Amino acid sequence: MNQYRKMKLFTGTANPALAQEIADYLDISLGGVEISRFANGEIYVRFEESIRGADVFVIQPFSKPVNETLMELLIMVDALKRASAGRITTVIPFYAYARQEKKTAPREPITARMVADILSTAGVDRIVTMDLHAPAIQGFFNIPVDHLTALPKLSQYIKEKNITNGVVIGPDAGSVKKAEKLAASLHWPLGVMYKKRPAPNVAEMTFFIGEVKGKSSIIIDDMIDTGGSLEQVINALEERGAREIYVLATHGVFSPPALDRLNRPSVKEVVVCNTLPQAERKANPRLKVLSVASLLGDTIRRIHQNISVSELFE
Repeated sequence: MNQYRKMKLFTGTANPALAQEIADYLDISLGGVEISRFANGEIYVRFEESIRGADVFVIQPFSKPVNETLMELLIMVDALKRASAGRITTVIPFYAYARQEKKTAPREPITARMVADILSTAGVDRIVTMDLHAPAIQGFFNIPVDHLTALPKLSQYIKEKNITNGVVIGPDAGSVKKAEKLAASLHWPLGVMYKKRPAPNVAEMTFFIGEVKGKSSIIIDDMIDTGGSLEQVINALEERGAREIYVLATHGVFSPPALDRLNRPSVKEVVVCNTLPQAERKANPRLKVLSVASLLGDTIRRIHQNISVSELFE
């Protein structure tokens, strides 16, 4: 039995459309919160209803501008703590700074750990997130973390395409496990590309393993940012005679010139989830956006009812 009086759902300004979908799925109303900016850019937050003793869920992916959406969430959490919320769960579908989870050169920060520390210090009791760039980031927290995946949803979408003679491509070493799971689900072979990163948002292919000639190639990754890595993979697939290419990712960051780089005759579709707002890009004929509202809604319900979240993926 839940020790908290009631469930309350709030959203920041990062992705209110997703929050509304989740609220509709749960058949509850989004809570009232005033969020505004002072003239110098400082953020003001005030909750417009009592949250004393409530089981509070705040939906706020770290969308662009990342630093503002992060700070906005921290201020919301502080306001909730000071208003005596019973438990505060932050639902962060996209966790930014996840690419900086280890030091690869001297005098670098481990920013993913720093963000985890800040969230915990601010007063977050639990985290819900999706497809972290580095799953080990879960271990940076001393509070419960529910790490969800959109892989079943992406896999089901491809299955419904009834594609024959396909191959799943992992665009780098870090994506191999995800690609293996998708390949096993589709009963397709696996191809892997290895690359190095001489600088941020710069990728150079080192070698490619797999047979793609005459096949439909499905590239799977956790996110698409500038598309530089994907451009290298697509070039390699085209050179090796791939018939058509589908690009799958959970998070569509799409920093310029990502969509221009993916606007190629060989690329049949680019499939992402709505963990980040995509409304302005939905007119793109190659872009398909899948909703994760039901998955997040079921997770929120299960956390509130103190029942297993992992059963969602069994």
